[in-house]
Amino acid sequence: MGGDIGPKVNIPAALQVAREGVNIILVGDEAVLRAELARHEGVGSLPVTIHHASQVVDMDEKPGDAMRRKKDSSILVACQLVKDGLADGVVSAGNSGASVACGMFVLGRIKGVERPALASIMPTEKSPVVLIDVGANVDSKPFHLAQFGIMADVLARDVLGIARPRVGLLSIGEEEGKGNTVVKEAFDLLKQTSLNFVGNVEGRDVFTGDLDVAVCDGFVGNICLKLSEGLGRSFGRVLKRELKRHMLSRMGAALSMGSLKNFARMLDYAEYGGAPLLGLKSILIVCHGASNIKAVTNAIRMAATYVDKKAHEHLAEELTAHKELGQFCRHKAQEETSAPA
Repeated sequence: MGGDIGPKVNIPAALQVAREGVNIILVGDEAVLRAELARHEGVGSLPVTIHHASQVVDMDEKPGDAMRRKKDSSILVACQLVKDGLADGVVSAGNSGASVACGMFVLGRIKGVERPALASIMPTEKSPVVLIDVGANVDSKPFHLAQFGIMADVLARDVLGIARPRVGLLSIGEEEGKGNTVVKEAFDLLKQTSLNFVGNVEGRDVFTGDLDVAVCDGFVGNICLKLSEGLGRSFGRVLKRELKRHMLSRMGAALSMGSLKNFARMLDYAEYGGAPLLGLKSILIVCHGASNIKAVTNAIRMAATYVDKKAHEHLAEELTAHKELGQFCRHKAQEETSAPA
């Protein structure tokens, strides 16, 4: 039910993946969902079921208020289905704050994880980079950033197949000592880990392909993510306009169409669909509210791939067994703060 457009985007995306053999449960207002399904052919033969939920969390609602007042909201019911073992994962394009809250309090956190974080897989000049966090935690402590790095390192190794991910801390300069207080303290913590920590990185370094994980708080990460998406769309529009301006440029564009399409695909956020919320006991993919059919389709495919390959189970096992994870949490930070000089 979620997203700026809702079922008119989410249902066609779900049906497309259902045609590929993935079992789909549509959670939301049954009457609305059936009306939208009626607009599509061949639905009866697909592995699609409906689970009624009478309420919807609006995009501008505060997550805490929504969870208290809307016990039958579609996102809460969907997460409960996973907790009860009736589904394997959740994909939502709705209120991201409510999705994160339901993930934390219904699906539950992996032992040792202080705060789950949204990890966006982004295209670069070479191989994809994991940007974490992109919006789940806008006010993070240094030890949160250290945990984000550990979680993203596991994702890069287990899902992207990178043997020794290069982990960088997003800052305003490459030199040690650059950044605000949180970044400086996080730098010191990340140096203490067994991660392949390459130090501070700047925004311009994210897309070179010389980095596998970029760590930041959710405030910076969300701006970075949406800035890159907006830049990609604007660049595409400007390029299209200029290529149409003259006959010679139109001819050149026609000859280069294959390369231009590949370039556009690299810049398209919809290729990766959504961001997995790392640190939960089950898989939850959070999509943009403005996601189109392609983005939601790829988000559902991502969730299905995680389930088929047992990737999330591997992530949970590795994080649970990760001895360093528990070193960077609230109680540890408090112990160090209160320790006698």
